[in-house]
Amino acid sequence: MTDFFDWAYLYDTLPALLRGLEMTLIVSTLGIALSLAIGALGATMRLSGRKALVWPARAYVAFIRNTPLLVQLFFIFYGLPAIGMRFSAFWSGVICLAVWGGAYHLESFRAGYLGVSAGVKEASGALGLRSWHYAVLIALPIALRTAVPSMVNTSIAMLKNSSYLQAIGLAEMTFVAIDRIALEFRTIELFAAICVFYLVIVLAMSAGAALLESYLQRPFTAR
Repeated sequence: MTDFFDWAYLYDTLPALLRGLEMTLIVSTLGIALSLAIGALGATMRLSGRKALVWPARAYVAFIRNTPLLVQLFFIFYGLPAIGMRFSAFWSGVICLAVWGGAYHLESFRAGYLGVSAGVKEASGALGLRSWHYAVLIALPIALRTAVPSMVNTSIAMLKNSSYLQAIGLAEMTFVAIDRIALEFRTIELFAAICVFYLVIVLAMSAGAALLESYLQRPFTAR
């Protein structure tokens, strides 16, 4: 049993795995934050009704959703330097995750906004509210309540997709595990450890999302 799973070895490699976990959390958090901003901006463009804004947003979503993430990552890290745009492995990873997640958040924001009933907008107009009052104070909270589940799913996917960044040499959690395996051949301990780390983080994100959904739903369930 000791030969199969060496707890002492896992304990010795834990500091290196935790450093990889820290990098995973940092790059994922930055990517998620930027992707939400991209999604909100893109949804605004899609809903503007102006062709000069609608078509670039649609083309962006079509391109990102129909090409592999790994190809996008290699294009940013290896391709863009050919035209003078060079990014470190860290920032290439952040940009790739943000651009990929932004396309999905864009559709989540847009679907949530379109899900607001026309009667709500008519009622706000009847009360004399300006369009930006309606958009920010009424439509946005309702749209977020609808969009939160899909946005959380995208954010979780971004966290898991951060493992692709080991392909460009970023020392995130998967890179650390594979690097140690290449030297010490202890596969089961290292992959078991990173699976547990990912599982704990995803469950924590899901629990936080459930609390957020409950909070956003509270005004609609109060009696």
